[in-house]
Amino acid sequence: MTPSPQRPEDRPGRAHADGLIRFLTDSPTPYHAVRSAAELLEKAGFRQLDETGSWTAAHSEDGGAHGRQGGGPGSSRGQGHYVLRGGALIAWYVPAGAEPSTPYRIIGAHTDSPNLRVKPVPDTGSGGWRQIAMEIYGGTLLNTWLDRDLGLAGRLTLRDGSTRLVHIDRPLLRVPQLAIHLDRQVNEGLKLDRQRHMTPVWGLGTPGEGDVVRCVAEEAGVPAADVTGWDLMAHSVEPPAYLGRDQELLAGPRMDNLLSVHAGATALAAAAARDDLTAIPVLAAFDHEENGSQSDTGADGPLLGGVLERSVFARGGTYEDRARAYAGSVCLSSDTGHAVHPNYPERHDPGHHPMPNGGPILKVNVNQRYATDGSGRAVFASACERAGVPWQSFVSNNAMPCGTTIGPITAARHGISTVDVGVAILSMHSARELCGAEDPFLLAQCMDGFLTSP
Repeated sequence: MTPSPQRPEDRPGRAHADGLIRFLTDSPTPYHAVRSAAELLEKAGFRQLDETGSWTAAHSEDGGAHGRQGGGPGSSRGQGHYVLRGGALIAWYVPAGAEPSTPYRIIGAHTDSPNLRVKPVPDTGSGGWRQIAMEIYGGTLLNTWLDRDLGLAGRLTLRDGSTRLVHIDRPLLRVPQLAIHLDRQVNEGLKLDRQRHMTPVWGLGTPGEGDVVRCVAEEAGVPAADVTGWDLMAHSVEPPAYLGRDQELLAGPRMDNLLSVHAGATALAAAAARDDLTAIPVLAAFDHEENGSQSDTGADGPLLGGVLERSVFARGGTYEDRARAYAGSVCLSSDTGHAVHPNYPERHDPGHHPMPNGGPILKVNVNQRYATDGSGRAVFASACERAGVPWQSFVSNNAMPCGTTIGPITAARHGISTVDVGVAILSMHSARELCGAEDPFLLAQCMDGFLTSP
């Protein structure tokens, strides 16, 4: 008899993909994404550290990962900590017995995605429509935001300096496309003006000053008069979903690059349950990768280096220990890459056609748009072999400009050996992207192999 095909819900990666769906749904902005990742890590015993407080006691007192089961000085248990700053998170687990010069195994990713963000004076309108003024963030595929039901989410800053997260996850906005009757050549080439054509509607009538802020403040449960600043952005309210006859694909928003953030947090939590680690596993989830990484929460800022140095010094280390730790460290920079597009195969290198569900991809560019070299390839291959997962290679068509990641920035800024990897997807930078349903799990397994390698 022919064996019956495996049911989608019984596949090895299904539970991880289900978790990714929840993570994407709960994380419409970088600020929500780092909170979601922190919640996942807290379940594994990690605890938050205040950047303005002393870390010396935190690295020696009872607690950290497994702290509820015992710990502290002389204990066989390690300690897990994390720092939140805006839309960035740095988390690390110090195994019991780790020396100040113990090297790091770092997973790097980013929390931001191209989208539409609310301008400082948001209330606008035309022709009897109430609209919200938007600024374009990152390399957005503008047409994918047309005629899509959008919500609003982000962060409000109050008069006392505190912040509130807000998530309006219902149809509130829409960027309407011009009817074909008014643009008969639209199918010959759609041209969108970023200033004039990307302003969503959200009602009828005359726009009133403060309308947008009042609406969002009400949703957040705070007085509008107390709101003195905001970082708000639109998101599609269509939920992630399995796709295809056999549900072997997964469609959803912000896979670039929350897919890697979720996999990294999952792998770090798993590593914290082990007692045989020889390096300190780290997750560095940065903001602002999509516009160059130059911010206090971006990969080109001081956040990662400052956190790692403080961890060395808090454990009694010196600058020499810090230098030794960095020299022995490796970073796995994880970001999405391009799966071969069936309608545009000529846009890809003919010898490198990554496919969904083929396993994580090794990203190579000899001009250092990716940081991978031969040594990095060996590290990645070893991690995949250790985890028992397949892997693929990606290199761009020579005629196509190559994108870049936080990998080269991390390598150059910190002098840490770095390799660029990821998951192959379609529709990168769209409001809704597509990947293989097994690949997020395979990436997390690869990360686990990397973090726990001897």
